[in-house]
Amino acid sequence: MSIIKLNAIDSTNDFLKDLSRNQSIDNFTVVVAQKQTNGKGQMGATWYSDEGKNLIMSILIKDVLQNFDEIFHLNVAVALSILHVLDDFNIPKLSVKWPNDIMSDHKKICGILIENSFKSDTKIESVVGIGLNVNQRKFDDLPKASSMALVAENEFDLDLILNKIIFQIKKNCSWILSNQSDKLWQEYHKCLFKINVPMAFEDAIQNKFMGIIKGVSTDGRLQVLLEDNLVKNYGIKEVQILF
Repeated sequence: MSIIKLNAIDSTNDFLKDLSRNQSIDNFTVVVAQKQTNGKGQMGATWYSDEGKNLIMSILIKDVLQNFDEIFHLNVAVALSILHVLDDFNIPKLSVKWPNDIMSDHKKICGILIENSFKSDTKIESVVGIGLNVNQRKFDDLPKASSMALVAENEFDLDLILNKIIFQIKKNCSWILSNQSDKLWQEYHKCLFKINVPMAFEDAIQNKFMGIIKGVSTDGRLQVLLEDNLVKNYGIKEVQILF
């Protein structure tokens, strides 16, 4: 494993994808940047970060997922890795907001973006982008954002957090490789944001409705109990949780 440290880059995910396309690099190679000028979130959202304050990283993961049906196993493994590390630092009221946001109470503290590519030899290669708010204390126009420093009223060592995250991701990936992903899924559901709580939702055509999150399917779709007592599965672009 190698760690590539950059002062500034448009996107650590794009940098790592280009690097992997142009040369052979080790599994779990990490790119970390002080500043990212074109960070990406789910569904094309832009992600901003104060320079040197947060952990901006991408990690290459290959030879873990064996087929397309296992794609969301990696999402679960990575989300739980972040959750475990934050718990080690006594960050309170942690949960995973479907599909990949890490929350402290009702505020987002970390975002995850996983981009998968399918190789000609049927192997799956994933670039996992992680944006963790660590020491940033101001989030203008982002009322639902927070950071480790704000929550814990303390400053944190970015390198220490980075190493802990890498260790935990490797550990959780080993559960996938040993065909024990069910253990990750059990914990993921226990940590799911607002599970079994009546919530407001909005669908892709902006219809608002009430429902109860019951879980996430193995292909990554949110399972919502509707008022007619039927459970409907929603993809990432099909529903938004309103809170």
